[in-house]
Amino acid sequence: MVHFVGAGTGAADLITVRGLRLIESTDIIIYTGSLINKKLLDGVKAGCELYDSAYMTLDEVIDVIKAGDADERDIVRLHTGEPSIYGAVREQMDRLDELGIAYDSCPGVSACFGAAADMNIEYTLPGVSQTLIITRIEGRTPVPETESLESLAAHQCSMAIYLSAGMLDKVQDSLIKGGLKPDTPAAIVYKATWEDEKIIRCKVQDLYKTGQDNGIDRLAVVLVGNAIEHALYDTSRLYDAGFSTGYREAKH
Repeated sequence: MVHFVGAGTGAADLITVRGLRLIESTDIIIYTGSLINKKLLDGVKAGCELYDSAYMTLDEVIDVIKAGDADERDIVRLHTGEPSIYGAVREQMDRLDELGIAYDSCPGVSACFGAAADMNIEYTLPGVSQTLIITRIEGRTPVPETESLESLAAHQCSMAIYLSAGMLDKVQDSLIKGGLKPDTPAAIVYKATWEDEKIIRCKVQDLYKTGQDNGIDRLAVVLVGNAIEHALYDTSRLYDAGFSTGYREAKH
């Protein structure tokens, strides 16, 4: 059995209990060495084989899985963050389907949620935004025209922009062209939840300069939207004394 496991956003103790148990009990681990916290590998059992996928092609990854499965060994494919977001897992799963190799998935904490936790922010503030868009700007991987950063910016909602720290000039221009006010709150979060994490708050109009000034061109998620400053918002009706729920009646 192959287990696709989300390693979480950086801090070793932000992996799920299930994910940690799988790591500690498996026979083979193929891990994203360029991104995961190596402390997660401290508790592997004796004899566990470790493969760093940063140095491997897709074919090589599949070859290791095929050999391990043939020997009836458990395999963990350890990905950074939450594998369903920019994890390149589907192409691996399709290959396993072709080979008749069973697999399952264990979710992880993605960078935008680790960043939100460390900043104590809520993306979905009533009266401000009820939507979080997770996206990226076009780079070596193309983005559908209907999902361009410029078109998404028109929604004026909270945004988490991945894999774009090296193109902050384009990010900044696209957001403003899409209709965001230049002084819209933003933040660049470098290595969210790691020990060397950096959180730099700024405005959309200053994203490129902020990145340049702080030497950040990778390993960062860009957060955008008025919810970041949480200056003006409506309180939730859920706890409003005048609002009835399925568990309590309105007080007045």
